[in-house]
Amino acid sequence: MKTFTDFPMKQYNTFGIDAIAERLCMLEERDDFRLAALSEELGNSPFFILGGGSNVVFPERYRGTVLHPVNKGIELVGQRDGSYIVEAAAGEVWADFVDHCIAHGWYGVENLAGIPGCVGAAPVQNVGAYGMEAKDVIDAVHCFEIGTGNDCWISNDDCRYAYRWSRFKGEWQGRYLIDRVRFCLNEVFAPDLSYKALSSAVEGIRELDARRLADAVVSIRDSKLPNPKEIGSAGSFFKNPVVGGDKFQRLKERHPEMVAYPVEGGYKLAAGWLIEQSGWKGRTIGRVGVYEKQALVLVNRGGATGRDVKSLAEMIINDVEQRFGVHLEPEAIIIECLNA
Repeated sequence: MKTFTDFPMKQYNTFGIDAIAERLCMLEERDDFRLAALSEELGNSPFFILGGGSNVVFPERYRGTVLHPVNKGIELVGQRDGSYIVEAAAGEVWADFVDHCIAHGWYGVENLAGIPGCVGAAPVQNVGAYGMEAKDVIDAVHCFEIGTGNDCWISNDDCRYAYRWSRFKGEWQGRYLIDRVRFCLNEVFAPDLSYKALSSAVEGIRELDARRLADAVVSIRDSKLPNPKEIGSAGSFFKNPVVGGDKFQRLKERHPEMVAYPVEGGYKLAAGWLIEQSGWKGRTIGRVGVYEKQALVLVNRGGATGRDVKSLAEMIINDVEQRFGVHLEPEAIIIECLNA
């Protein structure tokens, strides 16, 4: 296990925050995960498990240990009822994993193409886009329990997935270290075109295949989201809030043009629309701002710190709540700037 002290993290977070980690551990072999899980350091100081750094906001100095899986490997391990069972290492880049599956004729992840981050983070965040979520293809998650080093497979059902949520973000936070994920993928390509923008993008394609569908997804993403190599961001910064039917009807009467989608338990509102209507789209406060093309995205205007990002997020949350009576929650993980 490679361990570093006072490690610069700017290249390890897509927001481009110039942060320092007091200690960084690169986890490459299976034994690295077990040793890390057994480390006394994790019991005596804060720790954070870092994937691709695409949805995290670091403080200027993180006074703890950052665990960073960099293990690789994608393997077909079996077949079941017309499906392929595929295992991928936590350190695999998610977009590369999707491309690998498409190239090998393992279908079902096309709508999740282009999402930044690593495979190990997908079951934690339950990443999703264009009508699909990671839970739709995850079969089980292999973990090492922090403190004991014991390893186990956790089933999809036991993760209790919800919108951008799993038990890894709830009562299991800080309990497990994920080293690989098992997926259940289709033998036959069956496109999911339930998302209107995606169905419109592929309209007219005579022979739609998995590659063309994934390319369309990436094209839509690129038109809305900044390239982190050019503009620092954490992608979609806020979750789309869900409100009950009664509240939605009251909001709809006041704002007939409000964008919303029916979901279980009520209506999912478009957070980007709420932020734009509150006057934030394209605005800049100091070193951070709201992206001109998509109000759901906060961006680094140059030299931003974690405190800058947190401050802007709080201003947006307060304004949306005052205007609409709707509370926004960050999708990005803001590591508190304690002792920074």
